[in-house]
Amino acid sequence: MARAYRWLFPHPFLTLLLAAVWVMLQNQISAGMVVFGLILGTIIPQITSVWWPDRPKSIRLGKMFSYVIVVLWDIIVANLQVAWIVLSVPNARLKPAWIVVPLELKQPEAITVLAGTITLTPGTVSADLSNEGHSLLVHVLHTDDPDAVRDDIKNRYERRLLEIFA
Repeated sequence: MARAYRWLFPHPFLTLLLAAVWVMLQNQISAGMVVFGLILGTIIPQITSVWWPDRPKSIRLGKMFSYVIVVLWDIIVANLQVAWIVLSVPNARLKPAWIVVPLELKQPEAITVLAGTITLTPGTVSADLSNEGHSLLVHVLHTDDPDAVRDDIKNRYERRLLEIFA
């Protein structure tokens, strides 16, 4: 039974997410749209499951929720910081930096979430991942201490992602 369930719903959370997104995109809730959303949410993960052979076995959703809250807060704060930098720091006094962030994360999904988080936060951009996946190259718009930025990324984001994808 568990094998049939895994075949029918290879990514149960993705199935529900796709169905919910479909209904929200329709701008109206009807039984037909919900059923069609569930059909899409079942078929799309089945078709794409061959490209997810080593997907994470479990994700701690409670910790993921708190991670999302932290990231949203950081995006708001970083927007204000970048606006202040743009308005008050002349281009000649900007101190951009390239920072190499060594990674403890091993799962590609976790590394992707970290890289996306860094890029979503204004003032930072994930630029490259090493061939072995051991480090991430990050560009920072303005910093006096690149080591502090690296440590902040590791302590604020990577540590939480290690708990989420454990």
